[in-house]
Amino acid sequence: MYEFEYERPANLDAALKAANSDSAFLAGGMTLLPTLKMRLARRSRLIDLAALPELRGVRSVAGAIEIGAMTSHVEVQDSTEVQQRLPALARLAGGIGDPLVRNRGTIGGSIANNDPAADYPAAVLGLGAVVVTNLREIPGDRFFTGMFATALAPGELITRVSFPVPRRAAYLKFRNPASRYAVVGVMIAETAGGIRVAVTGAGSQVFRLPTFEQALARRFSPEALQGLEVSSDGLNDDMHGSAAYRANLIGVIARRAVTMVAAPG
Repeated sequence: MYEFEYERPANLDAALKAANSDSAFLAGGMTLLPTLKMRLARRSRLIDLAALPELRGVRSVAGAIEIGAMTSHVEVQDSTEVQQRLPALARLAGGIGDPLVRNRGTIGGSIANNDPAADYPAAVLGLGAVVVTNLREIPGDRFFTGMFATALAPGELITRVSFPVPRRAAYLKFRNPASRYAVVGVMIAETAGGIRVAVTGAGSQVFRLPTFEQALARRFSPEALQGLEVSSDGLNDDMHGSAAYRANLIGVIARRAVTMVAAPG
């Protein structure tokens, strides 16, 4: 690990003032710290956000659930508001990594990191969430820009994420047995704006499936997706699964997710 300055500000203003073009905000550190240890990245300063209570917590508002950026995965999983109003998100959070990751990792850190196999990006895109920063509000459809890349500007910090409460939704993934990252994960939601289907793990970044959305808008059932094919072009092809395998798996997982959503009770 290269040398760096470490700061632990007591409030959000101090954290933002400490940021420079070569600094990094430290949330849970699940990806950043191993990357620094392996000298795959170098930062002049780490700004630890752990002491900022204004970035934590779950708040239920009209039509939405707002979650502070420093809220851990286990806090999302255990939140009564999330369990009651958006159970698909609670299920997603409960399936991330292992107990250490769920207790240390944060929703804001996961979204800002934008790992192509992470779970939360599928929720942001699939539910039509809004990412709120210290500067602006960024619609989920415009937030993820590439592998490990987002619309965040240097020094811009996620403060909370606002998830519109859907009429119904489900998230399901085929996970890597070692890392528990998604080989393929699918979020399906019936929102006020229509059906949304988001896929993570399969490509270089999370993406939507318009053909699946249109089919489910006409008939919300697993049978509506039967026969629809996903192109393998551009999908991941590695030791965990070929591009063709992932393309087929997307359809399988999507149909199962629809079954979960459509099941009575």
